Amino acid sequence: MTILVTRPSPAGEQLVSRLRALGRVAFHAPLIDFAPGNDLVRLPQGLAELQAGDLVFALSQHAVSYASSVINRAGLQWPGQLSYYAIGRTTALAMHRISSLPVDYPREREISEMLLLLPALQQLTGKRALIMRGNGGRELLGETLAERGAVVSYYECYQRSPVHYDGSEQSAHWQRAGINTLVVTSGEMLQQLYTLVPDYYRSSWLLRCRLIVVSERLATLAQELGWSTIRVAENADNDALIRALQ
Repeated sequence: MTILVTRPSPAGEQLVSRLRALGRVAFHAPLIDFAPGNDLVRLPQGLAELQAGDLVFALSQHAVSYASSVINRAGLQWPGQLSYYAIGRTTALAMHRISSLPVDYPREREISEMLLLLPALQQLTGKRALIMRGNGGRELLGETLAERGAVVSYYECYQRSPVHYDGSEQSAHWQRAGINTLVVTSGEMLQQLYTLVPDYYRSSWLLRCRLIVVSERLATLAQELGWSTIRVAENADNDALIRALQ
């Protein structure tokens, strides 16, 4: 098995290092890069306007990292009277690390659907919900919170942008390297990888690779694009991805 990890740094580099330490052949080709988001400057004021019992959601480690930097520069603390939530365990740990506050998250799968099943999020009339996220992305979480009575505000803490590769050259290189297993952790990156690889390499190599994804939604998208050998990891963290690569 020769593995191509497409998830961004630092998690992608960390995954490749761990796989190599286990004796696996693995390469890193991040498909997305990150930059500060347009709403970071508004975040301290947004947090200050929340009342006791209001909600803060962190949708990724990148949102936590960029938010932390702006809060620290402003000399502020994360308000202790708010309820904090994260999309998954790794993001929750990152949020707890910077705030020293409890952060709830779904234990089964790291997706919005599971987060929305938490008992405390069922009746939200009178609550405000601040969502820290990247540019774009799914609207399911915010829309559902609003349906349940919350006043929702979005804060773009970071921006994703595609990393540019020469599709023909890179595809030939990956095929020569014997890559036969792909790790892809978002629909955006899956679509980007599919579009990057030219038709010839797509049919002769890409769609024949084993694909490791992090949700059933991603698996469905992969099937629609033409993959047939797909495994869904239990979660999106590197521990779960390593188990899926056994």
